[in-house]
Amino acid sequence: MDETADHALIDLGGGALLERFGERIVDRPHPAALGARSDPAAWRSADLRFDRERGWTGPAANEGPWTVEVGPVRLELRTTEAGQVGYFPEHASMLPWLTRQRPGAVLHLFAYTGLVTLALAATGSEVTHLDASRPSVAWARRNADLSGLADRPIRWIVDDARAFVDREVRRGRRYDGIVLDPPSYGHGTDRRAWRLEEDLPDLLAACRSLLAPDGFVLLTAHTPGFEAGRLAHTLSGGLAAPVGRIESGGLVLTTSDGRSLELGSFARVPGGA
Repeated sequence: MDETADHALIDLGGGALLERFGERIVDRPHPAALGARSDPAAWRSADLRFDRERGWTGPAANEGPWTVEVGPVRLELRTTEAGQVGYFPEHASMLPWLTRQRPGAVLHLFAYTGLVTLALAATGSEVTHLDASRPSVAWARRNADLSGLADRPIRWIVDDARAFVDREVRRGRRYDGIVLDPPSYGHGTDRRAWRLEEDLPDLLAACRSLLAPDGFVLLTAHTPGFEAGRLAHTLSGGLAAPVGRIESGGLVLTTSDGRSLELGSFARVPGGA
């Protein structure tokens, strides 16, 4: 199944992206989308437009949620005050690799609205889905219902990632895989501040104690300055693993005319490596 069939990057430029999410065309700002637009006329077809001062406008601004299919998962999309819709399409490129890993117990930290959680659950994994945002976890559970996966073995946790990992270490838990998509900045449920550059190495070191000897890890980030090489080096240090074991690259979207935009980076260690 094509994990990207319900999304297309139509055009970019002028500090914005024009994307199709299922049935709706969305115009949103993005600081890396520089240069000229290739099809200025296409931007007039947007159903939704986001402006940091005015919020959401456009013909569909008052129409409510809609759905998209991403591999085996159905996601409900909604406009948010932050200019997001509940789906980062650049993550879809990670699903084939993830679903090739041996099914088992997986810990998904900073799990947002559940795309990765549900894709793994569909392959038979038992997933612990954790996010510090209660609304995001509720949104993910809604997506589980829409995807026909509500009966799968998923633990839904609202908690601070580091606090939860520390408790799991004390409990002696082990996971066959760990997936992390940490933000640049944030706060846990106890209002503990999170800064990726300062806090990621210690979190990865704690995760090392939870990982089975042949377990897999996927780390993604959208933080400027954390290009693939740096992310791989950080993951290597946290896991005490040679950099040569780690695969890394960009999270990239490409237009139909071949222009690409890197929206983040990934670093990963396959299971059994």
